[in-house]
Amino acid sequence: MPGNSFGQLFRITTAGESHGGAIGVIIDGCPPGLAIAQEDIQKELDRRKPGQSAITTPRSEKDTIHILSGVTDGLTTGTPILLVAYNEDAKSEDYLAMKDVLRPSHADYTYVTKYGLREWRGSGRASARETLARVAVGAIAQKYLREKLGMEFVSFVQQVGDIKTTVDLNTVSRSGIDSSMVRCPDSKVAQQMIDKIEEVRAAKDSIGGIIRGVIRHVPAGLGEPVFDKLPADLGKAMLSINAVKGFDIGLGFESVGLKGSQHNDEFVPAEKGSIRTKTNNAGGTLGGISSGEMIYFRVAFKPVATIGQKQNTVTTSGESVTLEAAGRHDPCVLPRAVPIVDAMAALVMMDHYLRHKAQNQ
Repeated sequence: MPGNSFGQLFRITTAGESHGGAIGVIIDGCPPGLAIAQEDIQKELDRRKPGQSAITTPRSEKDTIHILSGVTDGLTTGTPILLVAYNEDAKSEDYLAMKDVLRPSHADYTYVTKYGLREWRGSGRASARETLARVAVGAIAQKYLREKLGMEFVSFVQQVGDIKTTVDLNTVSRSGIDSSMVRCPDSKVAQQMIDKIEEVRAAKDSIGGIIRGVIRHVPAGLGEPVFDKLPADLGKAMLSINAVKGFDIGLGFESVGLKGSQHNDEFVPAEKGSIRTKTNNAGGTLGGISSGEMIYFRVAFKPVATIGQKQNTVTTSGESVTLEAAGRHDPCVLPRAVPIVDAMAALVMMDHYLRHKAQNQ
């Protein structure tokens, strides 16, 4: 089955290319009765859209979303929802010189190997522009989970290159995150990150980093044992995002240097007869199922592959060439990737919440 769909009970299928007519998505399984307006979706898309700050790509897209089905009188009907955003500022001529060139660290070679051809205008489906569809759906999932459970998604840029923050995950807020163009809630560190991004952009280079995903007010019991564990599905969701090279949850790779006596989260009684853990080194899941604690994880992004410096590569026919890429690209993808991480986390949590309800109620 082609990999353009995600989820089981809350299932999405995306379509469209970077330089095609539009980006679209069909949502199947959204419960009826949820109040949804265009502005509910648009505010999340505005966090992702290009041209929003001095450290992002200058491509100018309004990314205006159109709700074409599944919503009547402002309420979801339970039938498939179709969302579309039309491309308005595609400049395919920027890619003409690279039409027959395999760009280093891009999907050009692997797409040609798999399909026998590739969409050379802006990378087609391999472009991060496809994530517009995910963010649009994520806005709906976040609204549903917020109203039903009080669930919050507050991902932020934790690290750019070797510059990182150690802010308290319990106090991070969406307003604090969005107050900085780099989407780091630590104002002092944020400025250092911005300076680093501007430095690499001036050098016609790019830089990577880490987004810290945070999900608060998660009920216990979400997730399935064995193959559909909650962290497994979160990992798949994050690794499906363009430029992502790593994922860990809780202390993750940091836990390998600890002993069990240091890493174990002791259980303690809590209010109204509930049970909590004294610490949360596991990151909010135990045995692949949510424990009721805050879920936190890290998503590692590589440097953007398209850079303005000269690189050695080959053409589609195997001839050696030198490439000096043109076009409009982010020197660092992280600021615009924050809402994508929020969206993919919301899709996973929405799907598992509906699966939990179907099985237990």
